[in-house]
This record gives sequence, structure tokens and C-alpha cells, in this order.
Amino acid sequence: MEKKEISKILISQPVPADLEKSQYKVLIDKYKVELTFEKFFNVVGVSNKEFRAKRISLLDYTAVIITSKLAVDNYFRIAKELRIKIPETMKYFCITETIANYLQNYIQYRKRKVFFGKITFKDLQEVIAKHKDEKYIFPCAEDASAENFQMLDKAKINYKKAVMFRSEPKDLKHINIQNFDMVAVFSPIGAKSFIQSFPTMKHNDIVFAAFGSTTQQALKNAKIKVLVPAPNTKYPSMIMAIDNFLSLKSADFPKYLEELEAEALAIATKKKEELAKAIAKAKRDAKKIKVAQQIEAEKKNKECKKETVKQIKTKIQPIPTNSKQKPTISKIKQ
Repeated sequence: MEKKEISKILISQPVPADLEKSQYKVLIDKYKVELTFEKFFNVVGVSNKEFRAKRISLLDYTAVIITSKLAVDNYFRIAKELRIKIPETMKYFCITETIANYLQNYIQYRKRKVFFGKITFKDLQEVIAKHKDEKYIFPCAEDASAENFQMLDKAKINYKKAVMFRSEPKDLKHINIQNFDMVAVFSPIGAKSFIQSFPTMKHNDIVFAAFGSTTQQALKNAKIKVLVPAPNTKYPSMIMAIDNFLSLKSADFPKYLEELEAEALAIATKKKEELAKAIAKAKRDAKKIKVAQQIEAEKKNKECKKETVKQIKTKIQPIPTNSKQKPTISKIKQ
């Protein structure tokens, strides 16, 4: 397999507010590529009626977990529609500093109540773990990554998942997809939109970049090979991963593919090991529960026998003084 020359890239995100100052400008200047921005899905906020039906009260929580600007917008939208004033004591835990700064559109930014991670949710989870006494609400999309919730559960964080918006597939047929050499997909719903819009196209003609394991899996399920996965140990962002791919020389491409396969195998092996550990733990827990139930059953059985013996003893007639009469047991009514 030879490395394809890339000149036009379709980015499945809105145009940055200031393209000249964004990292995408680095790609444009460095490789003379043409970037086209097109959001691959529509976002619809849940109605306040639908949210109220979930019986979630925003004021029952002392902190908010935020992973996107959409989560920020919809959290404060719901609060406004429900006429709820968010207290100044509320704390915010954001996935990145960029998201934390975005909060300034809604609150007065104070360091003592705004916390953030570096890049990944794992980084944020480590920050959250230092504040276990908080009661968290997690505004999210309907199709939010299950991995994030699993991390919080494993760390025994007291939180409530609150679906405040959902993503819907978008018809992309208006795009002349054959004009592009690379497509960068950022979410499973974006992958779904692409697959539904172009079901018969030859995917081998395009290089696919995909952000996140769930997005990569969605494309893999459609038999689409991802040549530019992100994030990974070397390249934590999509732009860095694309930058690395564009910088590759034809002679280096075979080695790149080998490393890609090796990392994919390592990730698959790790997931298999984690699954095996989870299954083993579930079996141990089930065994402990079974043993506890057996002990409890034996305890109740012993107590029942003691009670039976006690009832029988109360039926024994006492021996009269100076009498040779043998004790008798009165008949127990059936």
C-alpha cells in the first residue's frame, strides 16, 4: 500500500471562530492543503419538559462535570428555561482549559471553583478524584461515551448522568466527496452520517482520520480502514496526528503502517485483558454473594431449630415434688 498524496481535507467540524489563529492554520501553511469544514451532525437540546420528567434537580448538586462547549451551553440553557439560578458556590470540572475559559460566557471565572484536566477524560478524572466529597452532575449527550462513566464508577465518584442534548445524523449528499483525499471524523454520530450518506462509495480512495475509540470502531464496523487514529500515546490531538501523517515520506509509510497495526494490537490486547479481569471480578463477587447467602441461610436454619427446640421444651410438663411420675410431652396441636 502506497501513501496517498493529500491536498484536500474534509474536516467534520464547524469552521473555527478564528481560523488564522487556530492549529488548522499550521496545517494549511505547512503542507499547502485545502481544508473544508462541514459539521457531520445536528445537535438538538432536550426540552425542559423532557428534562423535568427525569426528576433531576440542578440544585441538588455541588459540582458540574463538563466535557464540551455544547454541555456548557445546554446546562445553562436548561437552568434558564427552568428559571433556576445557579449558585456562585457551584464548582466546575472541565476536560480542558479551553472549555474552562468558555465558562466565562456564563459565570464569573474564579480559580477556586473552576478546575480542568490536560487533554483526556482520564486527566480530568484524576482531578475529580481529589474532590470526592462533591456531588456531581454530568451534562452530556444521549450517545455520550460509556468509557467516561465507567472511569467515574471505578473511582467511586458520586455523580448523576444528565442527558441535555442529542446528536442526529445529517444528510451529507450535497458534498462531492470524490473531491477530497482525506476525511477527518470526530464522533460515532459523524461516522454514521457519512456511512448513511455515501453507502456505495469506494472507501479505499480516501484516507480516514478518526478521533476516539468509539468513532474508530464505528468506521471499522462499516469496513472503513482508519489510517490516522487519534488520540494516541504520541499524538494526543487530531491535528497532531494529521500533521504527522502529512509529514510522512513514501519510504517511511510501510513502517508507519506496521506501527499502526502494532498499536491497534496492543490496544485490543489491553481491552481483552481488562475484560477478562472484569469477568473474573464479577465471578469472585458472585461467589462471595453466594457464600454470604449460604451463611445467612445456615444461620436462619440454626435459629429456626433453636426456636423449635424451645417450643418443645415449653410443652414438657414439670415433675411433681416427691413424685415418681415420668415427665410427659403434651400433644402439639397440628
